[in-house]
Amino acid sequence: MMPVFKTPFNGYSVRFSPFYESRLAVATAQNFGILGNGRVHVIDLAPTGPVINELVAFDTADGVYDVAWSESHDSVLVAAIADGSIKVYDTALPPQSNPVRSLKEHAREVHGLDYNPTRRDSFLSASWDDSIKLWTLDRPASLRTFREHAYCVYSVAWNPKHADVFASASGDCTVRIWDVREPGSTMIIPGHEHEILSCDWNKYDECLIATASVDKSIKIWDVRNYRVPVSVLNGHGYAVRKIKFSPHRRNLLVSCSYDMTVCLWDFMVEDALVGRYDHHTEFAVGVDLSVLVDGLMASTGWDELVYVWQQGMDPRAS
Repeated sequence: MMPVFKTPFNGYSVRFSPFYESRLAVATAQNFGILGNGRVHVIDLAPTGPVINELVAFDTADGVYDVAWSESHDSVLVAAIADGSIKVYDTALPPQSNPVRSLKEHAREVHGLDYNPTRRDSFLSASWDDSIKLWTLDRPASLRTFREHAYCVYSVAWNPKHADVFASASGDCTVRIWDVREPGSTMIIPGHEHEILSCDWNKYDECLIATASVDKSIKIWDVRNYRVPVSVLNGHGYAVRKIKFSPHRRNLLVSCSYDMTVCLWDFMVEDALVGRYDHHTEFAVGVDLSVLVDGLMASTGWDELVYVWQQGMDPRAS
């Protein structure tokens, strides 16, 4: 049987720890993110059976839309809050000492976060105020703000090989590639005709990036020649909310959608859809793949459930 964890609020994001193979963080928001509280759950898979234990939970006055683990401190995570702030939590400290910091610069909801996996000292925030900000934990103010997108920025992703390069996905229907050493974006990919909700870099080919859109499709792009996508993945029935490339297999990526499913794709084969999981009963909005355990997956959604399962297994199977 695969473990499942019930959250009091609607799930928004789930992330595996880069340090502990059994640990995850979950972002949740009350009332589907509209006017209400939020909570960050840090959970552990029990070593002996299909049980998930809560290590600690942090309550917020506003919904939490995303979480990201620090790549340098095993107990630290950052949370994207609906009031425009980013809260920093340390699970090694008592709950009353948390959050250890609140970074408030964005004028609207913070929707996405990504910690730099190569430099490990900085992270990015994406906001509905159309901007992206670069932060380090040792400074109270952001190092830089990136303003070019014409609408909400939903997702940011660092390139896994180039420490200064990242991508951003926006409701303005573009993905932009940035280099923090350059004054503006270095590339604009008009990827879809509808809002782009998520983007992620391939972990084995630093030139490949995937985009997910309200148009129900996922597209794979080569930044060296982005006039035509390398691949277009169709199969979701509604908007594709989040995508993640596999840390273990070059051609594999996972997606989740408002059609309530989690899909697994091999973008290099003709029948690209290699797995479909329909365990959620509401919008599936959060998905992740473990860096430490090959094939270990997690998802969360508006049905207030977090599932953790091994690729190829049924998340609900006993």
